[in-house]
Amino acid sequence: MGVKTFEDYYNRLLKMKPNVYIDGEKVGRDDERLRAGINVIKETYDRANDPEYEDLCTAISHLTGEKINRFTHIHQSKEDLLKKQMMTRVLCHRTGGCIQRCMGIDAMNALSVVTYEMDQALGTDYYRRFEKYLRYFQENDITANCAQTDCKGHRLRRPHEQADPDLYLRIVETRKDGIIVRGAKVCNTVAPYSDEIIALPTRFMTDKDSEYAVAFAIPADTDGVKLLTRPAYPHRRKKLDAPIAHMGDAESFTIFDDVFVPWDRVFLCRENKYATLAAYLFALYHRHSYTCLLYTSPSPRD
Repeated sequence: MGVKTFEDYYNRLLKMKPNVYIDGEKVGRDDERLRAGINVIKETYDRANDPEYEDLCTAISHLTGEKINRFTHIHQSKEDLLKKQMMTRVLCHRTGGCIQRCMGIDAMNALSVVTYEMDQALGTDYYRRFEKYLRYFQENDITANCAQTDCKGHRLRRPHEQADPDLYLRIVETRKDGIIVRGAKVCNTVAPYSDEIIALPTRFMTDKDSEYAVAFAIPADTDGVKLLTRPAYPHRRKKLDAPIAHMGDAESFTIFDDVFVPWDRVFLCRENKYATLAAYLFALYHRHSYTCLLYTSPSPRD
């Protein structure tokens, strides 16, 4: 079944290895300071299991023909795009802020295009890898973060020109079974309570920047991943409690300390010309998510 419950998701979090750091302390995903953000994600599971919101918050997988959470769906039509906007708007209104889970599905939609284009032009097998990962993503109703923004360092210099080569995420070793990556990504909303982290390039890459042209997906508790976290949550109310008082978020400075990524989870590896397309398409899909707040169609309750 491709539509999981909040309990399914939260139980997965509880089983993850602790690699979240708050104020210098390593904590588990059950830390109270993460709960406000987790409550936001809860809406994406609860409403997908609510008959009143089923048409808006679920879709039919083009791979399996099964019902899935719309946050795991690869858009197939303009109607899909419109429903995604409406869903995001309704859920944002219910939580009083960003629904957060759009990052993962916007990254997946970008990769669906980039991997296909590379296979057609270069004869690679990235799209086959992506489809395999997508099945897992849909069947398990995965919550994912998109780690795109690099530290960057000197903004006028390209990645290969930086004094510190690790200011952009890069490939440091290629093995028979996968790659080793090193560097960091910043401002990673939802990463501390995500199942998976999807890393994408942040900008155009030249031939000299090919080591920085990389895209992949890994479990958020993979060895070598450290999530330096800034949670944002409201102060506890003494009077007049309200649902919005229990909503918040958390973002991380995500360190990749010589992290191993198996080949079946690598979707871009040194094809620098396609790093541009990956960065652009994620931004395009993500802006589409943001424009939902400008859409004024009635919600299902109206």
